[in-house]
Amino acid sequence: MTDPPSGGAHDPSTEGERLQKVLARAELGSRRVCEELIADGRVTVDGQPARLGQRVDASAAEVAVDGVVIGVAPGLVYYLLHKPAGVVTTVSDPQGRPTVVSLVPEQPRVHPVGRLDLETEGLLILTNDGALTHRLTHPSFGIDKEYLVWVEGSPSRGALRRLREGVELDDGPTAPATASLLGDGLVRLVIHEGRNRQVRRMCEAVGHPVRRLVRSRVGPVRDPSLEAGQWRPLYTDEVRALEREVARPRAEATPPASTDEH
Repeated sequence: MTDPPSGGAHDPSTEGERLQKVLARAELGSRRVCEELIADGRVTVDGQPARLGQRVDASAAEVAVDGVVIGVAPGLVYYLLHKPAGVVTTVSDPQGRPTVVSLVPEQPRVHPVGRLDLETEGLLILTNDGALTHRLTHPSFGIDKEYLVWVEGSPSRGALRRLREGVELDDGPTAPATASLLGDGLVRLVIHEGRNRQVRRMCEAVGHPVRRLVRSRVGPVRDPSLEAGQWRPLYTDEVRALEREVARPRAEATPPASTDEH
């Protein structure tokens, strides 16, 4: 990198890394493939068409491929954790209870994406990618979350229909959901809202209080082999799938009362 001429205007285009290198590090392909993506007009930087040879500050620039914002900052990590019951979904806890952050590597520091309540089990994403976290938790994107719900009794067709069509709660009706009976007292429920203890309140509202609740999918990400307390890094294709999932807002998304979930 050469210094600007003395007394000359500052030229930001001479700073940062070459864009094709940034894209290659994010595993979008080889540098040659990434150059082709740029040349074909499929890449934008901060909303503007990218140029071959362009340099970017990867820690600050918003880079998108085919309209999908890609995490390109150095050092980004993404973990998938099977949260056990009795663990709180916070970075720290004043009561000294175990936290989800204590179950994954200490460095780099990460935060949970959304929340699962104390007794809820299942899949939780943790990352240091603030931009993706914002999209995954913002109500306008409303990604699907799937739960296995063990309830008291066995829900009737009418109870399942109420879950599908929306249940009236004290903070308003829920959005339509997917609900099916998998076995005696076992319901599969898919929602895209994130209200406080929503699944528990929905099931109680139709007369079937929850005995056990396990989140089995977050958007396109699932892993039935991951046992309680275990974690693994997300695969690159899973991260890309999450980024695609939140590339455009869900038009019918209903703002939640809270980001605390279920």
